Amino acid sequence: MPPDPPAAAGAVLPRIAPMLATPGDLPSAAVEDRWAFEVKQDGQRAMVYLPGDGTILLRARSGTDITAAYPELLPLADALGSRSAVLDGEIVALDDQGRSDFERLQQRMGLAGAAAKAARMAARVPAHLMLFDVVHLDGRLLTGLPYAERRVLLEGLGPAGSAWSMPAAITGHGAQAWEMAKDAGLEGLIAKRLTSRYEPGARSKTWVKIKVHRLADVVIGGWVPGRGRLTGLPGAVLIGERRDGSLHYAGSVGTGWSHTERTRLAELLQTAAVATCPFSRVPPVSGAQWVLPRLVGEVRYTSRTRAGRLRHPSWHRLRPDLAPGGLA
Repeated sequence: MPPDPPAAAGAVLPRIAPMLATPGDLPSAAVEDRWAFEVKQDGQRAMVYLPGDGTILLRARSGTDITAAYPELLPLADALGSRSAVLDGEIVALDDQGRSDFERLQQRMGLAGAAAKAARMAARVPAHLMLFDVVHLDGRLLTGLPYAERRVLLEGLGPAGSAWSMPAAITGHGAQAWEMAKDAGLEGLIAKRLTSRYEPGARSKTWVKIKVHRLADVVIGGWVPGRGRLTGLPGAVLIGERRDGSLHYAGSVGTGWSHTERTRLAELLQTAAVATCPFSRVPPVSGAQWVLPRLVGEVRYTSRTRAGRLRHPSWHRLRPDLAPGGLA
């Protein structure tokens, strides 16, 4: 069958909500050849509208127009010539090792209404657009096609430039891809079933996000009371890590307990209550209650901020076998 003819320049493009992945586990070796694996990018999701008339529109996951926030992506408007397309991708800011760094990108977000500042920030913290799907092309809606076919069409467009590229996708070899992601300090993988259709706005089980979780031993230095059904219980604990003889604040953890575990933790925190903050600097947390820094716990997290805070931490277990003073 011959390819569809290119749509006229300035085509009216349908607004398409991004398809979302479901958190899950790595597909087993028995079925991994039915899946493609991409690196999970840590940035701002963007749907890219290219009507083929030299203009471009970027919409965030919420639907907000964010085009003006990323002036370095404007040349993408001419990359496909007069062909029209709707592409799916992630806007990232890369660190010195080429990994997406959400903390860096946060300096660029929210500047859609401040063009001059966006231009200045683009020079200091350049953004890069990772394009991983095509959902509309030359007047044809592609959401009903399987992922594998859409990927071939995307590769055929050759979307590569100084500020945008197409990340690699590996079919099968999920365990090897996982080890590579973990060793490289990446956030994780997205597994996409080769036969998966594009489901606009849906969180689908045919796309699975598998995060690389790291573990850290931390000391509890305080807590914040819960609300509603958690009244009287800790809504979150404030955690720290020992460095240079001081307890440095590393963030707050509010998930990962069963009700029984949270109740037991509440008892331990009540008996350890003190009036003064044990951290080297008082955390900017409203309503905090302080405790003696003697309870050690193990938490899962995905990465760290430059200030040393744990990102996406969740409680794993208490570590009564560890002494808080030995976590230097």
